[in-house]
Amino acid sequence: MKVEVLKKNDANMRLLIRGTDTGYMNALRRIIISEVPCMAIDEVVMIENSSVLQDEMIAHRLGLIPLKTDLDSYNLPEECPCKSEFGCNLCRVPLTLDVEAKKETRTVYSGEIVSENPDIVPVSDRIPIVRLAKEQKLRLEAYARLGKGKKHAKWQPVSMCTYKFLPQIKINDKSCDACGECVEKCPKKVLAKAGDKIEVRDLMACTLCQDCMDVCPQKPSAIEISWNKNTFIFNIESTGVLPLERIMTESVKILDEQLKEFGSKLKVKRK
Repeated sequence: MKVEVLKKNDANMRLLIRGTDTGYMNALRRIIISEVPCMAIDEVVMIENSSVLQDEMIAHRLGLIPLKTDLDSYNLPEECPCKSEFGCNLCRVPLTLDVEAKKETRTVYSGEIVSENPDIVPVSDRIPIVRLAKEQKLRLEAYARLGKGKKHAKWQPVSMCTYKFLPQIKINDKSCDACGECVEKCPKKVLAKAGDKIEVRDLMACTLCQDCMDVCPQKPSAIEISWNKNTFIFNIESTGVLPLERIMTESVKILDEQLKEFGSKLKVKRK
């Protein structure tokens, strides 16, 4: 299998993966979404809340705030040696929030959450939590833990993870009269008209909808859309809790461990 990075920034990465099949790609996608752990607020102790929102609503909002994650310093609660339902400093991170609207209405933002570990903090300081009217207060303690997306969406390290076949577009120059109808029909602007020819402008943007084939006045169509069954475009968008490279390496490691476990169970049954 060969992997090529087509595009990458802090939040998004696009890979071209050759020499594999849909089974492996879908397994990788599902593991990224449901098995790669990250930090999220899991427990909230309300000390004072005079806002208009109920305690449960504020706790729910806090849980959905993405937190930067350190996978090397913390254990999953079920794997922690403490074996305590309350947790310890190896499996949970205490956070506090103590705010008050003294003179006028104000919005409470995620940046006002104080973490015991400066490395485990909200990804963004500008996520609104609640709006307080004059003299309203909000005081609470929260505890963040590692978790997996299969238990709750707040533990998903990605906001988007998809794959598709690598498109293949062939244009028959002999039968194509460059009428341009396929160019106008394409929703992703994959094709472009260059003089008396139709050219592929952005192959990676093709969604394989085949609208260009359907609208072509030539019979048979002068344009043919197909795909490579062993080459995929893999798109991943992080919520910011983990670097994209760490998400990918963790997912591959988890998949390998699951395959080894599956193989060992098959051997036991054969005996």
